[in-house]
Parts: sequence; C-alpha cells; structure tokens
Amino acid sequence: MARAIARRLLNAAFAGLILASLLGSDADAKVFGAETFTLANGLQVVVVTNRAAPVVTHQVWYKVGSADEPKGKSGIAHFLEHLMFKGTRTLAPGEFSKLIARHGGRENAFTSWDYTGYFQTIARDRLDLVMRHEADRMTNLVLTDAVVDPERSVILEERRQRTDNVPEALLAEQARAALYLHHPYRIPIIGWFHEMQGLTRTDAQDFYRTHYAPNNAVLIVAGDVDAGEVRKLAETHYGPIAARPVPPRVRPAEPPHVAARRVMHESARVRQASWRRTYLAPSYNRGIQEPDAKVGPEHAYALQVLAEVLGGGSSSRLHRSLVIERKLATGAGAGYGATDFDLSDFGISASPRPASGARDEDPALADPRRAVEAIERAVDDVIAALLERGVTDDEVGRAKTRMVDAAAFARDGSSTAVRAIGSTLMTGGTVDDVESWPDRIDAVTPAQVNAAARAVLVLKRSVTSILLPKPTS
Repeated sequence: MARAIARRLLNAAFAGLILASLLGSDADAKVFGAETFTLANGLQVVVVTNRAAPVVTHQVWYKVGSADEPKGKSGIAHFLEHLMFKGTRTLAPGEFSKLIARHGGRENAFTSWDYTGYFQTIARDRLDLVMRHEADRMTNLVLTDAVVDPERSVILEERRQRTDNVPEALLAEQARAALYLHHPYRIPIIGWFHEMQGLTRTDAQDFYRTHYAPNNAVLIVAGDVDAGEVRKLAETHYGPIAARPVPPRVRPAEPPHVAARRVMHESARVRQASWRRTYLAPSYNRGIQEPDAKVGPEHAYALQVLAEVLGGGSSSRLHRSLVIERKLATGAGAGYGATDFDLSDFGISASPRPASGARDEDPALADPRRAVEAIERAVDDVIAALLERGVTDDEVGRAKTRMVDAAAFARDGSSTAVRAIGSTLMTGGTVDDVESWPDRIDAVTPAQVNAAARAVLVLKRSVTSILLPKPTS
C-alpha cells in the first residue's frame, strides 16, 4: 500500500480544489455544515454529514509533522507513519490493512511539515470497525526490531526513487533548503538520507509516546452519518484513552533575509528545462517579522487572489505574456498555500517552449540556458508592471468569479471537506475559518491585492531555481 508524503497538501492544484469546494453557497450559509465537539480527554471531533452515498471517510490527524522532529532525526515523523501499520497488542502487523480491504474499504496515510494523518473510506456500517482499530493504534502500537529494521530500508528506497533519482525533486529540495535559512521547513519531510539511516526503534517509540495522544489529535468523520452517531462511537472507542502532556510547538524563527538566492541543477535525466521563483510569504497563522518588514496573515486572502490574477488559467497575466504574446513558454503559473502553521511561500513557475525552427521564433529557444534566461526576463517584466501599476478592479473581479465558478460541484464529495477542515485545524485555524472562506475572499479589494504583492514579491526574500538538461558534450 502506498504511503503518501504530502509535501504540501495545499499546493496550488489542491488549493484550487479546496477553494472551489468552499464556494457555491449563499454568503451567510455554512459551506460544509460541519459540527464539532470535544471529548473529555481533549480529542476534537468534527462531523460532516453527506448523504450522497452509504459511505464514510474516517480520519485521525495528529498535530505533529516533520518540522517538530528532534534535531538529527529528520524523517522520523514519516518513518513512524509507516510503522503505524505494523501492529498493536491486539492486531498483528498488517492485519488492520487486511481488515479494511476485506470489508471493501481503502486506506492511506500522509505526513507533512505540520501534521500526520491516517484515513479510511468504507461502507457506513463498518465505521465502528475502523474507529475501534484506529483508536487501538493511537495508544497500543507495538514496535520490534524485526518490523522496524526492514521498514527503514523501505523509506530509504522511497527516498532514492522519489527524490534522489528525480532531478525535479532534488532541485525542489535544494531550493526549499535555501528559502528557509533557519526554520525546520527547510528539512525534507522524508528526511536527509544520512539521518534516515540512523533512525531506530527507540526514536520511533519516543516520537510516538511524545506526540500521539488524543489531546493532540482531531478526528474527522464525513459521509452518511450524523453527529449523534459519531459521538456515541467516539466516546466508546476514543473516550477511554487518557490525555497526556504534549510539548508545545516551539520552532525557531527565520532571521532577516538580506540576499536573493539562486540554485541550479543540471542532469542528463532532464528533458525539459524549467524555471521557478519562490518568495517567503505569510500564512493564515504567521507573518514575516523583520526589522524593515512586518508582513502579516492579513495578506493571506489577498495573496490567494493575486495567485489567480497572475497564474490562474489562460487569461492570467503570466500566461498571456509568456505563452501567448512572447511565445516563450509552454505554460506559466503561480501558486500560494496559506495553510501552514508557520510561514508559507508564493511561487511563480514557467517552462520554455521547445524550439520549432519557425522563422519568427525567438532564437533563444534553441539553447535551454538562454531560453530559461528569456523566461526570467519576461517574468521580471510582468512582476515589475504589477508592482508599478497594480491590479485592476476588473482583474480582481474576474479572478474571484473564476475561484467561485471553477469547481462548485466539488463540495458534493466528502474528501475535500475533510482535508480542508483537517489542514486548517492542524495549523491554528477553526472550523468557522473554513466555513467563512467565501465571505473573506469576496471581501478582498484591489488595494489589498496590491499591498500584498508589494509586501511579498521582494527579491531578497526569494529563491530562483533553474533545472537544465546536462550538455552532452
């Protein structure tokens, strides 16, 4: 079974789905109609009723991710995610997964910098089954060297396949390490290879006992259920688990950024060059604090609209300039995810067009390096014009309309609701923040978008990353 590493659950594509799913309702109506309550042991429970099919999605999210790992133990959060499938005092290794499959369900797990989650989707009359066993592994995980040592080899191979052998992933890893000078967001979720090699059973047990507690978790159930049913089952299965002291999240702050950074990777595996610039940005929960800049969470909603103005489809500024007018790129876009516990980032990317030999074609396209340089100049022109003249009322209005109209049907499914609510609760937000998202986006003004752009699109707080094919001669 695949163990997904959510490098950013709210990346540009997923954020678009989340945003679309939050829309299509009256301004004052609740989007998902979520109900929430908290058990005596501190476990928060959220219920989203959706009667479309006799199916439920059951997810447990823990408020701990790779950014909370002890120094020198990078990858332990993701390693423990794998080990959570290795059995408890009542279930043999892999038996929970077999039960899910036998009852026609599916399951998976994910790790991010800020949280770790486990989920099952199954027929509604099997909810008691999955809740019983998920509660069991919240407190009764059994680890032995016999199961830990082979799984260490699994995550090392996962890193080789998904990062070390993928030029795009290696470059992204290096770029992130350059963007964050001190904050643990600079460390890859899967871990650095040399530290992963040294992870032990004791490391996993310590991390589990420190962070996996009901008062550090959120249970979200969505589908063909109501809050009364879920409360009764949650009290039965999770209620008896005792709360434990959980350390607060204390993470180092970023020092001031004084110089733009550039990283470049050349590889014979690369077939298509690419260019990207990533700017340090605030999240819903945290702002940038520097002597000459206070960039706060109040910019987050405007940055979402800005990303749509710059990179949201064929009418966006980047697409019009780089793809249609200058014919330099096959595609160009912008992305921003506001749901992080600490800082976030705002990214702009483009890939040069392959040279076709057409008479009116820019000669730079024949050389990947020159093509990327032409891309960068064009993006700089777009950003300079934006910062100088600002966005227009029409652009902002059309951007917000696209965000409303993009995929209103997505709210018919339960998985989007669970992910939107879960990622928000893990990073300092509330259910009400999710429910009120449409009103907050609708309230964004052109002046706020301009202010956000000028606050965040600052070169000294950026990393430009370039991926090139390695010359053959």
